[in-house]
Amino acid sequence: MTSTPSPPAPRRITDIDAVSTTPRRRSRSRWSRTWPLLLAVLLTGGLVTLSIFTGVADITAADGEGQEFLWITRVPRTASLVLAGASMAMAGLVMQLMTQNRFVEPTTVGTTEWAGLGLLVTYILLPTSGVFAKMAIAIGFAFAGTLVFFAFLRRVTLRSSLIVPIVGIMFGAVISAVSTFLALRFNLLQVIGGWFMGRFTGIEIGRYEPLWIVLFVAVVVVIAADRFTVAGLGKDIATNVGLHYERIVLLGVGLVAMTTGVVTVIIGALPFLGLIVPNLVSMVRGDDLRSNLPWVFLTGIWIVTICDLIGRTIIMPFEVPISLVLGVVGSLVFIVMLLRTRRTGVR
Repeated sequence: MTSTPSPPAPRRITDIDAVSTTPRRRSRSRWSRTWPLLLAVLLTGGLVTLSIFTGVADITAADGEGQEFLWITRVPRTASLVLAGASMAMAGLVMQLMTQNRFVEPTTVGTTEWAGLGLLVTYILLPTSGVFAKMAIAIGFAFAGTLVFFAFLRRVTLRSSLIVPIVGIMFGAVISAVSTFLALRFNLLQVIGGWFMGRFTGIEIGRYEPLWIVLFVAVVVVIAADRFTVAGLGKDIATNVGLHYERIVLLGVGLVAMTTGVVTVIIGALPFLGLIVPNLVSMVRGDDLRSNLPWVFLTGIWIVTICDLIGRTIIMPFEVPISLVLGVVGSLVFIVMLLRTRRTGVR
């Protein structure tokens, strides 16, 4: 009579096993989250290097003029690409959280048009003012105009989320028409045209430094990221967890207005950038603001740099303004998003 072997006794997990396995799992999960970001940073460095060495002038010339041209124009222009791309993408993300609408960003709610109107008013009333005065007035107009749009959204209930950007674009068109009328009245149409055509052509040392203000805005957004995420869930939820909803909304609008005003005065309009980037990132990574911020910054830099490279090389030695390239790319992405939202039945 054969005896069946008894099943092996279950292995006891000791404290040594727990200590030895848990750090490995944590290190692996941390590395799996880190290596894509490191790869993205390397890609960003490659695009920045390509931007520095792309252009008509030869910065590798041995006569010394190439090095001088590098530090006068190429490096400031590339730094402006990085700052403007990252900040406007961040502004779009914050605004979408505040309005709970994926189709909202500074150029689809009239914030950019209000900043341009403020810049035009500065030229009319204070023609000899400096760049900081122009930025302050542009920021004030952008802040007031965005608050007007938010007040409209609170008073009017819209059945579909697609109506919000349409109303915002119409609102911006009215402000743009007012700006054009004032420009014709005071013979400043060239100023309005220069603002509408956002470009990096005239960026050089001594003219781009105010853009570093948006770095301060980015730091504030990173610090308040969790509060913006909770506020994006709605007023009732934010109030229930002890968050002062109105203050967070005002802070978000103020940061968006500051970013839009600074970029508008120094660079000009960058259409649809804040619409494209946050939606591309959220499609891949979800809606967590804190974890998405590095990717929003990097993706904004990628899109602005690639569009600027296209504008520099497509009709070289001349340049196409980046606003035209961004407008074409952004409008196509916007149409695809509208069709995708309509097909899925999102309201």
